Amino acid sequence: MRQNLTLLGSTGSIGENTLAVLRLHPERYRVFALCAHRQWEKLLRQCLEFQPRYAVLGEEREAALLAAALRAKNLPTEVLCGEAELCNIAGAPESDIVVAAIVGAAGLPPAYRAAQAGKKVLLANKESLVMAGALFMEAVAEHGATLLPVDSEHSAIFQSLPAGFRPGLENTGVRRLLLTASGGPFREKTRAELERVGPEEACAHPNWTMGRKVSVDSATMMNKGLELIEAHWLFGVPGERIEVLVHPQSIVHSLVEYADGSVLAQLGNPDMRTPIAHALAWPERIASGVAPLDLCRIARLDFHAPDHERFPALRLAYAALAAGGATPAILNAANEVAVAAFLEGSLAFTGIPRLVAEVLAALPGMAADSLDAVQSADRLARRRAAELLFAA
Repeated sequence: MRQNLTLLGSTGSIGENTLAVLRLHPERYRVFALCAHRQWEKLLRQCLEFQPRYAVLGEEREAALLAAALRAKNLPTEVLCGEAELCNIAGAPESDIVVAAIVGAAGLPPAYRAAQAGKKVLLANKESLVMAGALFMEAVAEHGATLLPVDSEHSAIFQSLPAGFRPGLENTGVRRLLLTASGGPFREKTRAELERVGPEEACAHPNWTMGRKVSVDSATMMNKGLELIEAHWLFGVPGERIEVLVHPQSIVHSLVEYADGSVLAQLGNPDMRTPIAHALAWPERIASGVAPLDLCRIARLDFHAPDHERFPALRLAYAALAAGGATPAILNAANEVAVAAFLEGSLAFTGIPRLVAEVLAALPGMAADSLDAVQSADRLARRRAAELLFAA
């Protein structure tokens, strides 16, 4: 029996890689809904190929254009628009699997709805746990959802943990988690050189093909900071027992260290189709289309500690996790505003963590006891970040 799948963020990098895996397994999966923000022409091509029951767009103009194009092709896919419809589709009873691949804070409401609906949630939107980790994990437990990580690092940890592992370290023999980071394109640049880098350099990741926002986050190492917070909630491990290792080859995707001195790791070529296929079929394994790993060709694997002085974003993330409450949501919101300003050319690369730090200092101690409270903190942080940018 085929499983129905809803893909949130189908036109992004994770979305396209998910569809690439689905093409290999038409007997296992049927696309129920495809969702995007504005890229209606790309979504049209996806609808023509996969013929979902629903297509959802974030903007009315683009939704109207898609609906007209689908009618011209005599395709019965129903076009919906807006966040409310997106959340309704994420929780639709007909869907078995929800792939949460929307980038940024916008991905939280539909991913949360999928968890509340008890879905098998394939989580690529790390911001859902960064912003509302406690609330999200409570929804997963209360409604019997299955939460599976798609980020390569968290997938690697998931695969390296004991069978039947539950969040928390009690009686598992787990000593610590080791998140690997490529270090991005600037790992060897001096602080003076970092002041001069531009958007195109920051988006040219040496190993991975990603969207522009995630590429910049990788270059600042904020991406690893967000993944640190995500790992805390996924696996119930305190921040002081999660460490980051810079691993330029991006072959070892993360490691788990045990009390007896053993260290287990998951290795593979840097290709998101591998963790996507793992999450789709879990607890089974299916083909992903990724080439086999050739360790003889790679020949060496290097590791070193991250430089917190050159890349302060990681230090900010550790501090935000320790502060708790809505602080991680504020961190994420300020970073999204700062990265957008950098990509537009109105903020220097090194200004990204500086702006985030200023916003965190301006908004201490906010609660995160409801989704409304989290989203309120997100809005306040964006407003404060915009004010600081304008003042500069």
